[in-house]
This record gives sequence, C-alpha cells and structure tokens, in this order.
Amino acid sequence: MKTIKLTVAQATMKYLKNQYSERDGIEQPFFAGCFGIFGHGNLAGFGQALQQEPDFRYYLVRNEQAAVHTSAGYAKMKNRLSTFACVSSIGPGATNMVTAAAGATINRLPVLLMPGDIFAQRTVAPVLQQYESPLSQDISVNDCFKPVSKYWDRINRPGQLITSLPEVMRVLTSPAGTGAVTLCIPQDVQAEAFNFPAEMFEKRVWHVPRPRADVQAVKRAVDLIRSAKNPMIIAGGGVIYSEAETALNNFVHSTGIPVGETFAGKGSLPYDDPHNLGATGATGTEGANAISSAADLVIGIGTRYSDFTTASKTAFQNKKVKFININITEFDGYKHSGLALTGDAKVILEELLEKLENYKVDEAYRKKVAEFNKSWDEKVAAAYKADGNEVPSQSEVIGAVNNFIEPKDVVLCASGSAPGDLHKLWRTSDSKGFHLEYGYSCMGYEISGGLGAKMACPDREIYIILGDGGYLMMPSEIITSLQEGYKLTIILIDNNGFASIGGLSKSIGSEGFGTKYLYRDKSSGQLEGERLPVDLAKNAESLGAKVYKTSDVASFNEALKMAKTEDRTTVIYIQTVPERKIAGYGYAWWDVPIAEVSESESVQKARKNYDEQKKKQRYFF
Repeated sequence: MKTIKLTVAQATMKYLKNQYSERDGIEQPFFAGCFGIFGHGNLAGFGQALQQEPDFRYYLVRNEQAAVHTSAGYAKMKNRLSTFACVSSIGPGATNMVTAAAGATINRLPVLLMPGDIFAQRTVAPVLQQYESPLSQDISVNDCFKPVSKYWDRINRPGQLITSLPEVMRVLTSPAGTGAVTLCIPQDVQAEAFNFPAEMFEKRVWHVPRPRADVQAVKRAVDLIRSAKNPMIIAGGGVIYSEAETALNNFVHSTGIPVGETFAGKGSLPYDDPHNLGATGATGTEGANAISSAADLVIGIGTRYSDFTTASKTAFQNKKVKFININITEFDGYKHSGLALTGDAKVILEELLEKLENYKVDEAYRKKVAEFNKSWDEKVAAAYKADGNEVPSQSEVIGAVNNFIEPKDVVLCASGSAPGDLHKLWRTSDSKGFHLEYGYSCMGYEISGGLGAKMACPDREIYIILGDGGYLMMPSEIITSLQEGYKLTIILIDNNGFASIGGLSKSIGSEGFGTKYLYRDKSSGQLEGERLPVDLAKNAESLGAKVYKTSDVASFNEALKMAKTEDRTTVIYIQTVPERKIAGYGYAWWDVPIAEVSESESVQKARKNYDEQKKKQRYFF
C-alpha cells in the first residue's frame, strides 16, 4: 500500500479539500475553505498545514463564534451541500465556538469545527488555558461541544484520523443527521507525522440521496387528504433545502391546498401566490392563523413545529385535526402524533400529487384563501406606508428596503423584534430571498451570517437588518467583509436597547425593566437614568464601513440608493420608534411564563390573561 508521510494537520486539510457532494447530478466541493484564528493549540499544526495548502483557502475572522455563524450562513444559502471548516486555538478560542455550534445543530446546518485541544502526551500538563478535572485526565473544555454536536471525536493517535474523517463526512452530508460536527485534535497530535494511505486523499464524492417514503404510509396519506375538508400545508425549511419549491407549487396549484410558512420556509411560494397565507403561528398573518385554527388536516413539510409555528400549541384548534408530516428526519415526522412520511420533500410531494390524481379542495375554500392573501397584502402596504412622523416605525423601514431591492436580493436577520415583523410583512418572491436564523435566534449572527450568505452568492445584494442590541454583540466581522471584498448592506436600527425583549417585558407586566441602554439612576439604583451617549454610526465607520446616518424615511430611501453604488460594506443608520404598526391575529400567542404571585398590578393582569391562553393549549394524539 502506497503511503504519504504527513502531519495529522496536513493530512486533515489534504483530505477535506478532496471531498465533494453531489445531488441530482450536480457536483461541488463540500468545503469552500477554512475559517479560523491562530493561537497556541493550532498555529503550529493547522496553521502550518493551511499555509502548505494554498488552494484550500484560509480566512481570518475576528471572533471564533463568527467563523461558525459565517459557515452556517453559507451552508444555508447552499442548501447544505457545501460549508466551511473552522479551526481554533485551545481553551477560550475553542469555547467561543460553542454558541454558534448550537445554532448550526438546531438549524440542521453542516459545519465542521476543529478546536485545538490539550496535549495528548501529559508530560507538561496543565498547559496554558487547560481545564483540569480531579475525576479524569481525559477531559478538556472541548467536551462542552458534545451536547451541541451531531458527531464528536478526539484524535489522540494519528492513525485514528483514517477512520474518523469518513464519519465526519457521513454526518455532515446526511440530510437527516447533519449539524455541527466537532473533531478535537490535541496540539501535539496535530504536529505528529504518520504514514497515511495515499488512497485516503483521492477525490471522493458523497452522494446526497432523495429517500422515498414508505409505500403504505403514502397510501394512508392520500386517504387522509381525500377525506379532509379544510386541509393546509405548513412549509418549513425542508422545502427549500430539498429544492422542492417547484414540486410544492405544482402540488398546491393542482389540489388548491393553502400554504402557511415558517421562518425557515418563507419563500417556498411567492408572496403573491393566491394559495399563500404567509407567516403562520405566533407571528402569523390573519389568514394563516384563521385557516390553521379550523384546519382538519395539517401537512407539515420540512418543519420541526417550533413553538412560534404552533403558537405554543394553540394554533390548531379543530378537535379532530390530524397531521401528515413529510420530513427527512423520523424524529420530526412523528411529531403531533402525525403520519410520518419519512424522506425527501421533493420526491414525496411528486408521488403524492400523482396518486391524488384529480383531487381538489372545495372552490369556496380556495376563494377564501385567495381573499386572505389579497387582504393581507393590503395590510402590508398600509404598514409600509410612511405616516409622516419625525421618527419612523420599524415596519416603515422594512417597507422601504423591500420596495427598493431587486427580486434576487436577500434580506437577512436573526434576533430582536425585526424577525417577527419580517415574517409577517416581507414580500418574498424568491426562495433564497428571505434568510432568517430563527431556530436559535442568536444575536451576533447577522453580520457574520450575512458574510457567509454573500460568499455563497456573490452576485446577490445582501441586506442585513438588525437592531443596536444585535449589532453590539458582534460588529467585528465588518472588518472581515472588507478584508475579503464582500460587500454587505447593513440596516442598523437604533431603538436604544432591546426593543423585542422590552416589548415582551411590557406584555408580561414588567414595564421593560432592564432592556434599555440607560445610565444607572443614583436615587433609585435602577437602570432608568439618561440615555447612554453611544454613537453606533461612528463605531461602524471606525471599523471601515461606509456609513449613511439617516433621520427619516426620505433620507433613508436616498441612503439605499447611495449604498447600492458602493463597492464595500455599507451601514445605513436610523432610529425608530418601538411601537409597531401591525398587531398579532387570532391564535398568535407565545407561551412566556408570568409570575404567579406579584405585588405589581400589571403583572397580575398579565398573569390572568396568561392563564386564559394556557387553557387553549393542546396535546395531539
């Protein structure tokens, strides 16, 4: 057997650059390169290896968490068929990645993490930044990754890499099992040489399958659909990841079954399709929540039924409601005691449509849905319309962006009050035009995730909408976007704190406590003094971005035009009022427990309403 003598780090990088994914005959490199920050624990190992493999590009980021977010944003735009590797030093460099690893796994997005680890040889222990346990010498901070990883391994001897790397790829390319994969390689092992089999470094193509559902389960699903009077579809992210948009469009237009969209599934149908009810659940539209309340059959496609989608289990009020769940993951397929069609959304929809033959919903039902679609768009237009106030609302800012951009451009968001408004209000005509990280809703994802999205589709404009809270979590990747020449347009909304949590605090009777950026008042001892003198526009400018500071909708619109002409990352700053112009509809509730006992009258009132809402929650059997 022919062998090649390489260090473990060199072998790892040489292996990764030769891995490819393929689906439907389309082949692409699975890894687009490697993000990281060098320190002790990876500089002499992975650092040297990456320098030796210039065609496997290394990207310097400013925060290890951002590296993983950027990889996830890229993988999301690539429908999980390509991603990045992320390397770090040991200790804090490694654990910085844990938060984003959780986000990748929760959102079912493939990312490879390779944190540096402590010495396998224990001669010098404890090394700098090493956690020590009196229970075992085989524990490091990298064990923290185990709960948030879909696969975890530690390479203590060079030969172990030969069997570990194929397992890494098996999980990363699995439609059902993908997420964050953590491969811990101690710093001394990274630099250790070994005679690796030459075959290990040959090109390998990982074929991503489209599994079909059980034949009998499909027959039962057809019977359920035929017997339903008020069926509806909940389109989740799985529709888009499986590239099932055309199959869904054909299915819906043939049967007339309406569609409500989750955050990840928004864009599965164009916003103006008469069968599209728009956002569903806690941030749902009037039509989606009215139809879901009465639905006797819910067909979930690629959704994991988060509490926002189900309005904390209050959305589906029909006592006889049944569920059909089309999902690549068996775990999600059986939720709500549903009939599980475990497999690929695209092929299952095609097979269902073929077997349903001439099935159609009642014409009156179809017309009712179309009326909801039309009336909702009228409400969106009203929310977008500037009301003439000196300080605009967030919905006016969203409307200005939505009316300005091109159909192929992308809006990206993750946290704060903007996701809820975007879910309801954004007019999406392209399935990749709406990029929300709302599985983990991680503050700090926005700019780094936007960078990943731009790297995946450099021909599209990326519009990142975020508040001051999310911006301050991680503005550093503005520098990385400039370094690599990827232009982002960042809409920085200043509402003096955490507007989303402030609004939630008021709704539970706590009056926005601890959610504003204010000085501490000396007399009360609380954070209720004057506003802090923070200039976010200057902060962005200091990082190298081109900044337009606007004050109203007119100047904001002008800034959008100017930003389009820029060739570097641009920030458009604007202040908004915290009040919203559009409310929740129907069963648009979210379960946030409220103090059962309190001296505050506002909390007591909120608790009374909470108890009433809890009565509407359901189990499904």
